[in-house]
Amino acid sequence: MQEMNNNDVATTLVRDLLKEKRRERFWKNTRFIAWFALFAYSIIHIVGYLNESETKSIAIGHKKYAALVRLDGMIAPGRDFSAEVLVPTLREAFSDKNAEGVIIEINSPGGTPVQSAIIHDAIIRFKKQYHKKVIVVGEDMLTSGAYYIAVAADKIYVNPNTLTGSIGVVMKGFGFVELMKKVGVERRVYIAGDNKDRLDPFLPQTPQDLAKVHEVMAEVHQNFANAVLEGRKGKLQGDPKDLFTGDFWSGQTAVKLGLVDGLGNLLDVLELEFKTSHFKEYGNTSNLFKMLGNQLSNAVEGIAYS
Repeated sequence: MQEMNNNDVATTLVRDLLKEKRRERFWKNTRFIAWFALFAYSIIHIVGYLNESETKSIAIGHKKYAALVRLDGMIAPGRDFSAEVLVPTLREAFSDKNAEGVIIEINSPGGTPVQSAIIHDAIIRFKKQYHKKVIVVGEDMLTSGAYYIAVAADKIYVNPNTLTGSIGVVMKGFGFVELMKKVGVERRVYIAGDNKDRLDPFLPQTPQDLAKVHEVMAEVHQNFANAVLEGRKGKLQGDPKDLFTGDFWSGQTAVKLGLVDGLGNLLDVLELEFKTSHFKEYGNTSNLFKMLGNQLSNAVEGIAYS
């Protein structure tokens, strides 16, 4: 009897061990299939991306094409739309000897005056250096610093609904003087230089502070206006006193005001200005890796939380 019990126990243990092995093999295969599906899913999207880029971009050996650079988002240091990132990309596009010219597609509400000015000046410098025609196409927004950059081009095209203009300067901040009093907090600041704490949000504004702010902003605004007057010389139809108020207009009104040259999207402008429907895109290769990363991230999240 004891021997039979031992045999039964042994049999049960073997059966349980086999079940555990099968379960382990099942989950191992399941994980393999999941990761393989994820990999295949990503590859399919990458191939689709490359095929789409190829159809939109220049076919190998095609005679005519334009060099394309896309500028998107806020203009600021540390962003994709910054001088550090874009000036080398623009140089590469301009230096393409086989390109008929350069087309810059912009979708931006603007950004810092310094970054905008650096990119604007770089475009002008490259135009002279490489003798390339430059066309800007505005999308949803072509305002403030984005418009500053656009006036460096030979021509500007927008959609009828593109927000355009906003030739002005804005400076924002907060004041916490009354809040400090209510909270009962005393702030202690030690300076060397009478104006070192100017515009401190915890101190009351003074007439001298306001005068200084207006002085600096007026200079920056004038630099913006000068760039527009130079870039749109002989094209502006509106009174500069109205155009440079910081206001914005639709694309169709911007045409009437001479802020832009015409209406059209990217493909329209390619045909009109360069007599081709092909382009070679510069500065967009990182998007492929971003897309792959996003696909992996989304798929992993779906596995983990679904």
